[in-house]
Amino acid sequence: MPCGIITLLTDFGLGDPFVGCMKGVILGRFPRAQIIDLTHGVPPQAVAEAAFWLERSQGAFPTGSVHVAVVDPGVGSERRILALEARGQLFLAPDNGLLGERLTSSPGARAVAVDTSRLSALALPPPSATFHGRDIFAPVAAALASGALTLDALGDPVTPHPCVLAPPVADAEFIRGQVVTVDRFGNLITNIDGAHVDTERPRYVLLAERPVPLARTYADAPAGELVALVNAFDALEIARRDGNAETHLGLGRGTPVRVPRRGHVTRA
Repeated sequence: MPCGIITLLTDFGLGDPFVGCMKGVILGRFPRAQIIDLTHGVPPQAVAEAAFWLERSQGAFPTGSVHVAVVDPGVGSERRILALEARGQLFLAPDNGLLGERLTSSPGARAVAVDTSRLSALALPPPSATFHGRDIFAPVAAALASGALTLDALGDPVTPHPCVLAPPVADAEFIRGQVVTVDRFGNLITNIDGAHVDTERPRYVLLAERPVPLARTYADAPAGELVALVNAFDALEIARRDGNAETHLGLGRGTPVRVPRRGHVTRA
């Protein structure tokens, strides 16, 4: 059953009225909606980064939440809009690889392609070619969150496009991943799960070719020093104690990161 919560994740930023217009449409159709800004700071067109934050954040929300993710370089084209039911929640996103495997492959997950021709009850306006977030995503989210529509009413079952967020790769020596996002503190957050770190128990990880000591907390590192740790989103990150790792190192998204496999020696 829907709980009335709608989260918004976009690359719109907050300097323009795009997010406000989406909220206005939602509240005009469902005044009791509880709208939560998950983030609007995804870099423009960064679909993989949006996929990372969506699948890593949804667990903080109750059953029945509706998550709207609009990072949509293909807006106005023939790309589909998907509605996914997974983990007791609903997700609306363009079919451009934004929906992560943790969601699409979870037990009981199912997706449909939103068919606006079936949604006459919503009295949707003719959609613009550039703002489906306002014209399609927002009214559909309001209908799902209010219980006016169910997933099955939106369209036919489909298989989502494979996620563009690359998983880490293991070989005999390393778990190989990369930095996928950088938070406001300058911490370099990777696509390597905490389980990989726990399993291999390395003393160091390699950021590009630089060994960074692994610790449990930021406070375990001396001030100004780099430290690797598993963060609150169960992802390996590289930080600088009381500083900014991104600006200090001049490294960011896409930087390779390696976790040594057990038995492989990494020297500082």
